[in-house]
Amino acid sequence: MRIPAIPGFDQKALEKYFKNTGMLFIGRIGSLLIKMVVSICVANYLGRGQNGILAGGTVYIYFFSAIATLGLDQFIVKELHAFPESRDKILGTSFWMKVMAGMGCIPLIWLAFHIYPAKGTPYHYVFILSFIGIIQAFTVIDSYFQSQVQSKYIMQVQIAGNLVSAAIKLALIFGKMPLVWFIYAYAFDFLLISVGYCFTYQRTDRNIFRWAYDSALAKKLLAFSWPLIISGIMVALYMKIDAIMLQNMKGVKEAGAYQTVATLSEAWNFVPSVIVTSLFPAILNARRDDPERYNKRIQNLYDLMVYLSVPVAVVITFAAPLIYTLYKPEYAYAAPVLSVHIWSGVFVFLGAANSQYLIAENLNTLTFLRTGFGAIVNIVLNLILIPKMGMMGAAIATLAAYASSAFFVLVIPKVNKQGMMMLRSLFLFSLFQKIIKR
Repeated sequence: MRIPAIPGFDQKALEKYFKNTGMLFIGRIGSLLIKMVVSICVANYLGRGQNGILAGGTVYIYFFSAIATLGLDQFIVKELHAFPESRDKILGTSFWMKVMAGMGCIPLIWLAFHIYPAKGTPYHYVFILSFIGIIQAFTVIDSYFQSQVQSKYIMQVQIAGNLVSAAIKLALIFGKMPLVWFIYAYAFDFLLISVGYCFTYQRTDRNIFRWAYDSALAKKLLAFSWPLIISGIMVALYMKIDAIMLQNMKGVKEAGAYQTVATLSEAWNFVPSVIVTSLFPAILNARRDDPERYNKRIQNLYDLMVYLSVPVAVVITFAAPLIYTLYKPEYAYAAPVLSVHIWSGVFVFLGAANSQYLIAENLNTLTFLRTGFGAIVNIVLNLILIPKMGMMGAAIATLAAYASSAFFVLVIPKVNKQGMMMLRSLFLFSLFQKIIKR
């Protein structure tokens, strides 16, 4: 299958860059379809109240995921590219760094829960889920296969893991098991993927028992990744703080209904990361060789993000009532909320593209500044809107936060031109210019 031509990018280069990530994309789509079907079944079985309790437990894990992963993944790939002979040292160091970070997150999660508990969610549910941070240390294997352009193995593990996970959850529903079993099942999802990665890695001359820890390399990786750790924490805040604030202000039933909205709306957010990862090498090459072409490719990337995200938002906006016929009637009132929340994806797509520009220009500190600004906007608007509008207020706050974060670059003189380029794409000025030139 040929990749459709994208103006400003060399067709052969596109074929090359998409070959690896295309397999990962297929795996993600397959996993997405499985998860969507199962999430609907689980939500219908649990009902709004218990679904809200489950959602409240997972939020704390999401808050600390950036600390548990240490923002290392892209730097692991970079190190493996640069020093393939040091594979075992790079993977071993990264793995043990993530294990230690995951262990450190357990008391931090306890502290966060007791400072701002999710009303209705027992702490022992959160405690069970807090071990996910340690389990997911094996995702360093994911980074290894990406560095080797072997994403087909990642795809196989993800699809197989999600099929087993789906079977377990459906069995729990069929057996009419209590909520705590679904808490264990959620944590077991990560264990399944980790075991799959381990079995896949243990081939030819690869052996996880040869991994070694190197303190000098650990310091080097941490020096690179700390801005992304802070940025990840800010992203988690402005992506998930609305859920816990809604639960505490309006109760678990409202939170359970809102969880279905967030699940449906955010399911597509992996798409921009796959695309920009594929196109980023071509953009970096242009930056090195031809500044004019570099700017054109950045603009074309923003255009592509809009071409992909806006049609999805339009379709979901009108299809929301139909989608909610798949749920029990008690969830139906969430359909208008989905019609609003889905538009936040447009700014997720643009923000993902702009983040690659900031990385290319070594402006990583701006990443956590803008995500921090987005978090502040989200918290303030949630405090104002949730008491008055319930989950519709949370959706509006999320939309505003995503937009504020994406266009924060407009107020930074060094990069405000990028904000104008995103606006050109968003309001289709760039598209009209291309049509006129033709």
